[in-house]
Amino acid sequence: MKIILNSIGILAVILGVLGIFLPLLPTTPFLLLASACFARASPRLHHWLQTNRVFGKYLRDYENGHGIPLRGKVWILIFMWGSMSYSIWRTDHLWVRLLIVLIGICVTIYLTRFVPTMRVKK
Repeated sequence: MKIILNSIGILAVILGVLGIFLPLLPTTPFLLLASACFARASPRLHHWLQTNRVFGKYLRDYENGHGIPLRGKVWILIFMWGSMSYSIWRTDHLWVRLLIVLIGICVTIYLTRFVPTMRVKK
């Protein structure tokens, strides 16, 4: 089972990193999946993911229940809807456009209603 979880975790990290550069490929869900897999199968890989200089702080904050800073949520929504708008504009298929909008609405609802907003300490 550890081999399967580690394989899924590694694939999720790869997809998450690709999601940084490719529109419509989400980054955060893949990194959260990788973190969950590594937490159960490999403490070493989980520690590596948690201490990664690029996304480690965000994963630690999310896993500790602190959520995402408001500024981060705003930027996520701006970039997500920007890339989705471009994809909607570039496709000729109505069903693809509707699917993209539906995915965007679901992610927006999840991010705004279910992911806690981190309080900034002054």
